[in-house]
Amino acid sequence: MVEILAAYSLSEILAILVAVALGVKGVISFYDWAVARLKQKFGKEEKNELNDRYLRLLAEYDNFKKRTVREKEAIYIDSAADTISQLLPVMDNLQRALDSFTDKENDFYKGFEMVYKQTQEIFTKMGVSEIKALGEEFNPELHNAVMHIEDENVTENTIVEEFQKGYTYKEKVIRYS
Repeated sequence: MVEILAAYSLSEILAILVAVALGVKGVISFYDWAVARLKQKFGKEEKNELNDRYLRLLAEYDNFKKRTVREKEAIYIDSAADTISQLLPVMDNLQRALDSFTDKENDFYKGFEMVYKQTQEIFTKMGVSEIKALGEEFNPELHNAVMHIEDENVTENTIVEEFQKGYTYKEKVIRYS
């Protein structure tokens, strides 16, 4: 735009802008005026070059918008995953509390169970899912190996014990199983 304006005198530009601002009838828009003047002043080669630059700039802007959207989504997922990972110890403690009760009819047990189930429902609605481990084949992308047991009853690389539950959030591992 600056290059376009540089081709004209200040008085020409000011006259058109004032006319447009005052709403003088019969005055074309600044864009139409600039296009008409370009057609008069520049040849076909210059016009094609300017059009090419315009299309490249438009494509660059479109790529910028797409990249910005992807970056915003990544920031949101990372911050949500960080928050969820800080809440996982609470889930672990609720599970430990439930496991410690011998009397399942106890009112405290029922209260802990309701809080645990409600927390699980919230995590499920958010897209947090538990990583299945017991009986599954070991996957280093989802599981951490703590020890290796030789057992004839179980095939090789099968998980036989889980020490800590693992979770994923929108296909991103928050905590390994």
